[in-house]
Amino acid sequence: MATTISTPPGSGRVRILAGFLFALGAGTLWGTTGPLSTALYSEGAELTAVGFWRILLATAGFIVYGLFAPSLFRIDRRGLVLVGLVGGALVALFEVAYQFAIQGVGVAGAATLLYTAPIMVAVLARPLLGERLTVQRLALAVVVLVGVGLTVSGHVTAGEAEAAGGASRAAGIAGGLLSAAGFAGSTLLARWAVPRYGAVRVLFYEIAGGTVILGVLLPLVGQTPVPPGTLPGWIYIASLGLGAVLGANFCYFAAVRRIDAAPTAVAASIEPVVGALLALLLFQQYLTGGGWLGLFLVVGGVAAGYWREAFSGSEERAPAPAPAPPG
Repeated sequence: MATTISTPPGSGRVRILAGFLFALGAGTLWGTTGPLSTALYSEGAELTAVGFWRILLATAGFIVYGLFAPSLFRIDRRGLVLVGLVGGALVALFEVAYQFAIQGVGVAGAATLLYTAPIMVAVLARPLLGERLTVQRLALAVVVLVGVGLTVSGHVTAGEAEAAGGASRAAGIAGGLLSAAGFAGSTLLARWAVPRYGAVRVLFYEIAGGTVILGVLLPLVGQTPVPPGTLPGWIYIASLGLGAVLGANFCYFAAVRRIDAAPTAVAASIEPVVGALLALLLFQQYLTGGGWLGLFLVVGGVAAGYWREAFSGSEERAPAPAPAPPG
């Protein structure tokens, strides 16, 4: 059963254009995650605290939204456990691991490592959801993996974070893969939960659950989240929480109301390109020619996969990943 999403009025051509613009907006906002996080590091923010503060603000924004849509807070016990607890744990994993990836291998490297998530979904969906693993999906997975390798190795300032006392390159690669695992797990969970509870409700409970889990676990491991001590720090946090999480996902929802999920995901795949360009302009995080080639292989491979799913009439067609909080 698919989630019912009402189609907004308007001519078909205008609606399609608006859908692609909303999808591009979502990808652009997601693409600011790495640069904003990097700016936060310069304000003295701890890697483990950045993700906590951004999803805390996103949760607060959802609560305000729920005041005008009370159905947001209605969920049964099974959904609360699976979406709030399991989904929240996956979000918590993503939020912490992605920050290590950003500092360890740079913005572009972190984003491309995150884009291994569709490969994980394609492989795990076979035993968990009964979806077929086709030759085309395997071929696209190889393209994406080659692109990830080129991008990570093509980050010419990769050693600076470690030299400055931050995450090492190895920690960055591990963080990128763990963040992809968290995103992939959220996607697989969403394929069960979204048809039952709706995309907005699932996203709210996942983010709220992740906030509670990090709020409990971080102090236990000696990493109590410290709020930003400067006004720019709070501006960056607000931009991450209200823009890169809340705003991006509502743009994504607006897009899928107007166009199919797969072309929406294709347009939103602009995310790592935006992140890489901003990192280049703002922080001089350069990529070699091979690094840029790898980045576009990743974007092209993921986009081609989504596009193929959009026009495949076979039984193995899978929906695009749900907009659980990507980078």
